[in-house]
Amino acid sequence: MSSPIVINDTTLRDGEQTAGVAFTVPEKCAIAQALAMAGVREMEVGIPVMGHCEIEAIDAIAAAVEATGCSAELMVWGRMAMNDLARALECEADIVHLSIPVSDIHLQHKLRQTREWALAQVQHVVSAAARSGRKVSMGLEDASRADPQFIAAVAKLGQQCGARRVRYADTLGVLDPFSTYEAIARLRDEVDLEIEIHAHNDLGLATANTLAALRAGATHANTTVNGLGERAGNAALEEVVMGLRHLHGADAGIRTTALPRISRLVEQASGRRVAFNKSIVGEAVFTHESGIHTDGLAKHAATYEGFDPAELGRERRVVLGKHSGSQGVRQAYAALGITLDDRMTARMLDCIREHAMRAKRAPSADELRAFLHEAGEAMKELS
Repeated sequence: MSSPIVINDTTLRDGEQTAGVAFTVPEKCAIAQALAMAGVREMEVGIPVMGHCEIEAIDAIAAAVEATGCSAELMVWGRMAMNDLARALECEADIVHLSIPVSDIHLQHKLRQTREWALAQVQHVVSAAARSGRKVSMGLEDASRADPQFIAAVAKLGQQCGARRVRYADTLGVLDPFSTYEAIARLRDEVDLEIEIHAHNDLGLATANTLAALRAGATHANTTVNGLGERAGNAALEEVVMGLRHLHGADAGIRTTALPRISRLVEQASGRRVAFNKSIVGEAVFTHESGIHTDGLAKHAATYEGFDPAELGRERRVVLGKHSGSQGVRQAYAALGITLDDRMTARMLDCIREHAMRAKRAPSADELRAFLHEAGEAMKELS
């Protein structure tokens, strides 16, 4: 990854295509501003051919981003058709993205068209888009199920007609990291274009495939906050950014301390809850219960944390439960100003484990005090 990686976040386009999700214009503006201020350099923000209201929303987003003083560029999405291009050119957008299916299954069964038709569309529409003076990105829908030679032919033609970028879309999420790497490396050898990877998560591999594509020579990565998107979603912004940093030593230019706040903003606007154990931004990521883990963390944080939670503006948290150990119990009571001897520590550990199995949660401070009081009263009766 010798060149800088550019994140093109599509939360406001593909993320909003999550079934049942619809952002209001103020929500879109707030999300776009948060992304821009976090350092996201490109955002895909809408589909102009949807109509006048969509165009107004796109222009409102553009004004909101401009108000931040950040230099994020905005992209709009359209089909490889002159009508879609015309609507896209009505918007305050820097990049026009035009998508065309390249797999035979899409061409034959969805559009009932030939490969020759697809090439003619690219020739006609991309050339017109380039003459407009806007930056042009060309989308290869269902590329992961297409003939690699045809993909290369379409990409080369697009480049000749003025496209600056080609988006390789794993539309159904059928790739793995190995096949992704091979596909992008092959395309990288064929064209001197920006290459963007658009990975779906149907098999749970969107982030892995995105990282593999970037390692193979892709320059841009499509992401969504919290992995929103159609069906199983897209590669998650927070996962790609942190994966690049810690696995590949690559900086996408994102202020990572902003990621949890952006996650919560999108969670609220989308109505889609973030899983408790969601990587990077889930509540449980830096929460520890196991006695072995908490003992190791107390001695050296790197024993059970792959990166410092402070990178995300977060802190580690130790909770008490069935798998807690004596040290965790002592620490919890010490935080309450109570020092336990070995005998009482063992009794409290038994109480905590029984509570965890019954209540399915960690005990509160008041419950810890109650355990201690009850144990003390029981000991008095025995004496």
